[in-house]
Amino acid sequence: MSDVNIANPHEYDHQHSSSAGTGWLRASVFGAMDGLVSNVGLITGIAAAGASPGIIAITGVSGLISGAISMALGEYTSVRTQNEQLAVEVETERGALERNPQGEEAELAVMFTELGMEQETARAAASQVHASNEQALKVHLAHELGLSPDERPSPMVAAMSSLIAFSLGAIIPVIPFLLGFGTLWWGLGFGAVGLLLAGYLAAKYTGRSPFAGAGRQLLFGGIAVAVTYSIGLLLGVSSFA
Repeated sequence: MSDVNIANPHEYDHQHSSSAGTGWLRASVFGAMDGLVSNVGLITGIAAAGASPGIIAITGVSGLISGAISMALGEYTSVRTQNEQLAVEVETERGALERNPQGEEAELAVMFTELGMEQETARAAASQVHASNEQALKVHLAHELGLSPDERPSPMVAAMSSLIAFSLGAIIPVIPFLLGFGTLWWGLGFGAVGLLLAGYLAAKYTGRSPFAGAGRQLLFGGIAVAVTYSIGLLLGVSSFA
């Protein structure tokens, strides 16, 4: 194997996920789980309170629509704010490099020393990095703040991913009621299958134990169902009459 190939282990040894920085994976997983748990909890609560299947279906669809819109708007605002904060940090560091390049270079040499380099090697490395202002900017942001100006998730991608994923998750426990054979047990069964599947796929994608991931999501959903069912029984439809 040539020295060039050895220097690039991504070509033969390992690869990283391409999802980093895109914003869709976190938003999709969070949206799907939130849609499942929140809507299965919602229909459980009103079913326990004595609501009819028709009311449960309307409530479930309403929860889907309002929740999906809320999730999308929240993701868009969150990611856009994150990107704007990154832009502020980039300009702050850029200004520091312009005002005091020698001090910033010395600071970088100290950071390299703390990583294990000898002082002479660290100073030489910092000098080489500072030969390019843009490269120096990226290295300082990475070492000081753990940020990369090249990785800015798209707010729109995050919003749409969240909206679609939440809708898919939220519709699952409502399907029996929409098809006319809705009972609470059918809704809980569909919701349980959805939680297991979502947890399994999320864990599979990230390389974790898919069965542990499925069980974890089912447990979280079960807790939500238990709480909302208890509240529904306690209050009851007649309490609001």
